[in-house]
Amino acid sequence: MENNEFGADIYTLTDQDGREVSFEHLDTYEINGETYMAFLPANADDLDSYDITILKIEHDDEADEDILVSITDEEEEQKIFAIFEERLENLFEDEEDEEE
Repeated sequence: MENNEFGADIYTLTDQDGREVSFEHLDTYEINGETYMAFLPANADDLDSYDITILKIEHDDEADEDILVSITDEEEEQKIFAIFEERLENLFEDEEDEEE
């Protein structure tokens, strides 16, 4: 996870309807040559009441750039969510231990 002393890493993404939505980047994970990023809504005050959004990085050959896309395969989505869930739980536990 990126640790920025000056604040959270905020990404403004455009959804399929053209609306801009701001997200806080939580973590990035690579497995089997695929890269995934986990986000929370940037305005999330209570972390327990928001869902984590996980997006996959794919290369758009036409635009010659990397883009973030939704995971369309349910099995892949569940597997990646479980990985992020464990990674984030460990991260937050480590941060709590450091504060004590």
